[in-house]
Amino acid sequence: MKSFRVLPLKVAIRAALCMTLGTGLAIGFSTSTQAQSLVELYESAKAYDANYQGAKAQFQANKYKADESLAGLLPSISLSTTDQHQTVRANEPDNASYKQLLGTHTATLTAIQPLYNPTNYATYKQSRKQLGQSASQLVAAEQDLLVRVSQAYFDLLASQDSLEVVRAQRTAIGEQLAAAKRNFEVGTATVTDSREAQARYDLNSSQEIAAANDVRVKKLILDQLVGMVNTHPKPLSKGAKLPSLAKDDPDEWVKEAEDTHPSILNARLALEVAQLEVEKSYGGHKPTINLQTQYSDQVNLGGINYQGISSQSSGDSRIGITTFAVVMNLPLFSGMYTHNRVQESISLEEKARDDLDAARRSVSLATRTAYLGVASGLAQVKALEAAQNSSQVALDANKLGYNVGIRINIDVLNAQSQLYQTKGELAKARYGVLVGELKLKQANGTLSPEDLNSINNLLEK
Repeated sequence: MKSFRVLPLKVAIRAALCMTLGTGLAIGFSTSTQAQSLVELYESAKAYDANYQGAKAQFQANKYKADESLAGLLPSISLSTTDQHQTVRANEPDNASYKQLLGTHTATLTAIQPLYNPTNYATYKQSRKQLGQSASQLVAAEQDLLVRVSQAYFDLLASQDSLEVVRAQRTAIGEQLAAAKRNFEVGTATVTDSREAQARYDLNSSQEIAAANDVRVKKLILDQLVGMVNTHPKPLSKGAKLPSLAKDDPDEWVKEAEDTHPSILNARLALEVAQLEVEKSYGGHKPTINLQTQYSDQVNLGGINYQGISSQSSGDSRIGITTFAVVMNLPLFSGMYTHNRVQESISLEEKARDDLDAARRSVSLATRTAYLGVASGLAQVKALEAAQNSSQVALDANKLGYNVGIRINIDVLNAQSQLYQTKGELAKARYGVLVGELKLKQANGTLSPEDLNSINNLLEK
């Protein structure tokens, strides 16, 4: 007879939830069976994320749209044909009748080459600028994806670390609870010690449930972002040293943003597009000159049928005509449309210039804020590392004092709580620095996929 091992209720429920979740999300996702690095998950997200793929498709559409404007500078060729038939019936005085069949076949080939069209030329230059805007928007979408993946990656690691800290704290509290019960049994401690330890133990159980649920939520967020099920991000390696800031002066970060940030580049190109729009508006006062070539081939058919006897008349003919012309069109008056269009374009140019100034100020503020956040985060990590060491020493001292009777149980529990709280905050601060550096590079527009490689080197192999 086979024996079956009964799983604890919590483990069974968790296993059932995982099986249900895996079945429900299997459609449309790829599965993962081993730990993935940040770069691997980013590459997966790049091929899956709808926002990035949409920005990429928009760039391709704008690229074709930019090429459309070239048609205004190139020749246009058209072919038109007509086929016309006419029947004429008549009766003669001598009762004779006849029917005349007439027909015309015409084919016309027309070619037009613009020689001078300032509006079309300005439109073509605008299209190239607008394509540059689309490229900067695609870069911004890529940078946004980099930050979102990194944020979700380290949010999950931080959540997992918090769960491990809570569980380690529960083990320590359990040991302290057992010691309090033993000391009460031998009469060296009061019942208050064991009750305090039990209260902390029960509170920790609640915290563990919340932390475990947070891990599941963060895992779902990362799974959804990268298009995988049950992702396993690689943790930071033990003793990983956080990189320092590449530049210590925030002004250098701001200065670098002037030539690299997608928002500034986009606003600068928008100003150039507005300036070209003013040029197009002035084109409404200028003439257009086209070279037009046309070849027409016309065949005229005619025939007479006398009382059912068919004969071909001598009226058939074929005519071929070739023409060359230079056509100039000079607008004289358009009901003040062109004048008002010029004034409108000038106002929009001024708005585009103001938008560029606003983009520069916004990028400068965001860059300085991100810089201060990273600098503060690095300082906080150092402070928390020192606090962790101090908390460990304090906990050891309280445990020793409790054993010799100069400390009570609540002192040990408080010291334990302080130590594990510091550990959790230190882990979050370290992840915050890594993500903060990426956000700093995003803020000044220099973030690229290569920046993930330095973080990847800090992960476990």
